[in-house]
Amino acid sequence: MKRSRPPSIRLRRLAAELKRLRVAAALRQEEVAEQTGLDASSIYRIERAMNKPQRRTVTTLLDLYGVTDPGRRATLLDWLKDPGQQTWIKEFTPELPEIYGAYVGFEHEAESLRWTASMFVPALLQTEEYARALLSEGAKVVPTDVAQRATVRMHRQSILYRPIPARLWVILDEAVLRRVVGSPELMHRQLDKLVASAGRPNIRLQVVPFSEGVHLGMEGDFVMLDFADPNDPPLVYADGLAGVALREKAEDVARFAAIFDTIAEHALPPGESRTMIESAARALV
Repeated sequence: MKRSRPPSIRLRRLAAELKRLRVAAALRQEEVAEQTGLDASSIYRIERAMNKPQRRTVTTLLDLYGVTDPGRRATLLDWLKDPGQQTWIKEFTPELPEIYGAYVGFEHEAESLRWTASMFVPALLQTEEYARALLSEGAKVVPTDVAQRATVRMHRQSILYRPIPARLWVILDEAVLRRVVGSPELMHRQLDKLVASAGRPNIRLQVVPFSEGVHLGMEGDFVMLDFADPNDPPLVYADGLAGVALREKAEDVARFAAIFDTIAEHALPPGESRTMIESAARALV
C-alpha cells in the first residue's frame, strides 16, 4: 500500500467512510486487525488516508462491516480508481509538484474557497499575462514551465464559471494592489479583472488597507477549501516561509478558520474594497 503523492479527494472520502463503517459496527481498530489479519497500523493509516489500500483489502473490510448492497460496494471500490481529475489536468500532472497537483484536484472539487493574499493576486483571479510575469520574475522557472503553469492557472479558473460555480471569498492586502507586476499597463489590466470579478455573485472580494497596520494575513497566504459532500472534510493549503503544505487535521482547519475571520474583521466591506481597487487602477493610467 504505497502512496506516491498526497491523497486524492476520493481517497480521503473512502478513508472517512471506512472509519464511519467501523465505528457503526462497534469495532475497534485492533478488533478489525484480529478478524481480518490486517495489521492494526495499516487500519490506522487507511482511515487517515495515509495509504491507498488494495482492492482486496477494501473488499475484506466491507465484508466485515456488513456492507452487502452491490451498488454501495461498487461506489466505495470505485473511489480506489483514478480520482476523476478533469481531463486537462492529466496533461500537466507529471510536471507539477506533488502537493500542488493534489491541491488542484481538491480545488476542482471544492464548493467554496476562502483565500487570503498578502503579496500577489490569487491564481483564480489572475490574468494570463500577470501569471506569466509573476512566474517569470519569481522562482527560476524555464520558459516552457512558465507557459505550462500559466495555462494550468487559467484552466483552474473554470471552477468560477461552471453551471454551479464555486464560491470564492478573497481578502487581499492593499500591497497586492500597489505592487506593480510586469508593467503599469499589465497591472492596470489585472486590476480591471479584479473589479470585474468583484461584480460576480459568487465572488466576495475585500481589501485590508494599509491604515490597518500589521495583521495576521501578513504571516503567509492560505486558502481554505470546503466541499459539498459531507464525507469530504475541509482542508487548508498554506503557503509560508517554510513552504507549502496541505492541512487536514480538524484542529488545524479550525485554527486557520479563526485566523481568516480575524483578518476579515480588518478588511473593508466589498463595496469600499471595489472602490479602492478602481482607484489603484486609475493611478496606473
